[in-house]
Amino acid sequence: MAVSSAFAGAKLENLLPTITSAAAASPSRSAAAALPSQIRVSFKQTPMRGALIQRFRPAICCLVASDVSASPSSSLSALEQLKTSAADRYTKERSSIVVIGLSVHSTPVEMREKLAIPEAEWPRAIAELCNLNHIEEAAVLSTCNRMEIYVVALSQHRGVKEVTDWMSKTSGIPVSEICQYRFLLYNKDATQHIFEVSAGLDSLVLGEGQILAQVKQVVKVGQGVSGFGRNISGLFKHAITVGKRVRTETNIAAGAVSVSSAAVELALMKLPESSHSTARMLVIGAGKMGKLVIKHLVAKGCTKMVVVNRTEERVSAIREELTSVEIVYKPLSEMQTCAAEADVIFTSTASETPLFLKEHVIDLPPVGQEVGGLRRFVDISVPRNVGSCVTDLDTARVYNVDDLKEVVAANKEDRLRKAMEAQAIIAEESKLFESWRDSLETVPTIKKLRAYAERIRVAELEKCLSKMGDDISNKTRRAVDDLSRGIVNKLLHGPMQHLRCDGSDSRTLSETLENMHALNRMFSLETEISVLEQKIRAKVEQTQK
Repeated sequence: MAVSSAFAGAKLENLLPTITSAAAASPSRSAAAALPSQIRVSFKQTPMRGALIQRFRPAICCLVASDVSASPSSSLSALEQLKTSAADRYTKERSSIVVIGLSVHSTPVEMREKLAIPEAEWPRAIAELCNLNHIEEAAVLSTCNRMEIYVVALSQHRGVKEVTDWMSKTSGIPVSEICQYRFLLYNKDATQHIFEVSAGLDSLVLGEGQILAQVKQVVKVGQGVSGFGRNISGLFKHAITVGKRVRTETNIAAGAVSVSSAAVELALMKLPESSHSTARMLVIGAGKMGKLVIKHLVAKGCTKMVVVNRTEERVSAIREELTSVEIVYKPLSEMQTCAAEADVIFTSTASETPLFLKEHVIDLPPVGQEVGGLRRFVDISVPRNVGSCVTDLDTARVYNVDDLKEVVAANKEDRLRKAMEAQAIIAEESKLFESWRDSLETVPTIKKLRAYAERIRVAELEKCLSKMGDDISNKTRRAVDDLSRGIVNKLLHGPMQHLRCDGSDSRTLSETLENMHALNRMFSLETEISVLEQKIRAKVEQTQK
């Protein structure tokens, strides 16, 4: 019995209980020396596993030695023992889709901003996650309201632990603190969650369109990234379909607003109604979020505002688009002066350090009583642009993304009705996705069946050519080779057709899976160990690069 080095090295810790118990019955080390040269146990030493392998090598050698001297029935028993060991957790059950997340619903903004990963860093994050021992695929969804990592894990427990440790390492937040706020969802629950996120059901503002655009961006950024694999990319692409369908069929976006719109509504809610048309508005940052703030201000009747940005180019483009409103551009160097002349200040920049702290605001001139005597900062940036210390001042109020919950609460009854309609669609689409994922179960069997037939074809072809002698022409060799390939392809055509299914028809899918199990039995195509070996070999190769 030969044990694959990749298998033994990568998953040795899962086989130790079985190996140790076998060694207890036959503790002698001399038996290993008597092994025939063609039967050996080889281990690939790595810094991680070296000590573990050295410690249990005697037990492993005893197990193999006893297998050599045993009868055929005991040899089979050893193989069965290996296949039903702790490693079975990785082979009998397919990999799990897991989401490890922290959102605005339960996690303070102070923690979310430390965990946030800029879009430009998503490919690097995916690569690092997929280098973890039990992670096959990964995706990152990082927005101002959520930080969620989606993975395909070989082991749920170990995968979650590895990802949580990685999050702690990259953010500097202790694991215990992350565990206090994180949520974990697996397989069908994870699928339902991303569908709800894409549909806008998990947003502060029901049906807001920005999250669907952000889910689309995950797919766009993931294209070409090796760790953004078939399962995760399929999940996010299906989530986009769900998001579009929910908005079309339920009209959930009617009256709903984005985070930028909610920020404007919150500011107006806090201002005296008589000052809505006269309050002096300042928008700092003319990116996507800043542009949306400007548009929503215009929609609410604002006719003049000052926009501070690093360059004038973006502001000019907005000014050309919104010709009915007066937009005054000011450079970033004049931000403090502009703040002194504003009643409401919206901040939406990518700055990693606060633009306004207590010492910046304390000396600003007071605002008029017509706006309530308070200068209001509405900060929709993550990390935050306005320090929480500003709230200590009696002349200022600061609102961040967590405060947008007030706006959401205004229309709760309508939200619930539309959410119920959307949930019916999500349930239907979740079944379709699970069926599609089930249909992928036949892929290893298809590969094994083709490889099995190819081995037979090559062996029989070599026999045939050897009987024909060395003097046959290359043309004849090619003709015989083509003949053998044609026969094999025609024989495999029927079984292959019955192993392919797109998952859209549950009856067809059920029949396809029955066909898969039947072929596995008929041709002994038990793929469990081979699939595991392939996955572990790939992980070992990744860590060695």
